[in-house]
Amino acid sequence: MKMLRLFPWALLTLLSACATVPPPVPPAPPVSVAPAVPPPAVAVPALQAAPWNAVAGWLEDNPAQAWDAFLQSCSALKQQAAWQAVCSAAMAQSLQPEALRRFFEENFTPYQVTNPDSSSEGMITGYYEPLLNGSRTRSSRYRFPLYAPPGDMLVIDLGSVYPELKNMRLRGRLQGNRVVPYFSRAEIENGTAPMKGRELFWVDDAVDLFFLQIQGSGKIKLPDGEMARIGYADQNGYPYKSIGKALVDRGELTLDKASMQGIKDWGKRNPGKLTELLNFNASYVFFRELPNHLAGPLGALGVPLTAGRSLAVDPRAIPLGAPVFLSTTWPNEAKPLQRLMVAQDTGGAIKGTVRADFFWGFGSDAGKQAGSMKQQGRMWVLLPRDYPLPQVQ
Repeated sequence: MKMLRLFPWALLTLLSACATVPPPVPPAPPVSVAPAVPPPAVAVPALQAAPWNAVAGWLEDNPAQAWDAFLQSCSALKQQAAWQAVCSAAMAQSLQPEALRRFFEENFTPYQVTNPDSSSEGMITGYYEPLLNGSRTRSSRYRFPLYAPPGDMLVIDLGSVYPELKNMRLRGRLQGNRVVPYFSRAEIENGTAPMKGRELFWVDDAVDLFFLQIQGSGKIKLPDGEMARIGYADQNGYPYKSIGKALVDRGELTLDKASMQGIKDWGKRNPGKLTELLNFNASYVFFRELPNHLAGPLGALGVPLTAGRSLAVDPRAIPLGAPVFLSTTWPNEAKPLQRLMVAQDTGGAIKGTVRADFFWGFGSDAGKQAGSMKQQGRMWVLLPRDYPLPQVQ
């Protein structure tokens, strides 16, 4: 398409927006575009090599509890030269905590992740895998659709033409001989977008469906009791906008009530305003059905996530698949939460260096923890000793 061979930032100005939730396949997280000023590039973080005794909580955690998650990463990374040796050695390791601790200390270097202003703390939030009630057919109860990706949506990989735009993708549609932004949430919901026939499931609650899109994966309980697992497939190309923040800015909720449950309660009190509020976030996520035998939802690395040990990060800052030691606190508490995690996922709201989303697992209890988590934290990424560090820009 000759029309796309424009100077890249001119093209981004035409159609700029970040993907809301990067897909599990392929591992590289897409960044899509819709009308707006393109976001500034994230600077390569200053990774400060640190001694192991500077990693807060390293000796207190049991690395065996993160071992299965690390082996899942190795299944995706073992073909990469920088990971071949450590992943091969990992297969022969004893599962004793002290042996695993020595494995990391002898084969990895910890690097403290810092922000562009050289500070070392950032925001740690949480996410989970929700359960929805639904059906494969529409009814008076099940009337809110989950869609597969639309057939008319274009996905254009800019990095294939402009290496400086690696991991950036346009999402749009053809209008005559022009590429224009894909339909917004409001246009998808009101029938403007050609979505007929793309329905995977129908669920009974519009707000639950909205939050499912934010989480990126979940399970659906069908009328016969069967469980179906669904995961992220694609996104319409608009940046995520927080409806909780919108309610706070409008004076309709206080900051301490702008949680998932607080927003649901507001929706029950204000049904006439609910559609407008949800459409404030023009981003829309499309799904695919996944095999039920998976141990967890698929993350952006393409491997199942592990509850309490998988982390969503900005892959421009932290390599996907890498172990990360996280030092933060439990939701709404001062109690330390310091443990070895593995960077296996990404998210539209997870942008920056010291910024992460903690995967709590499946169900309502996990949802309560995830919905309450907004803590400050520090991170150390553990990289193989011969890992080629990115050059600071």
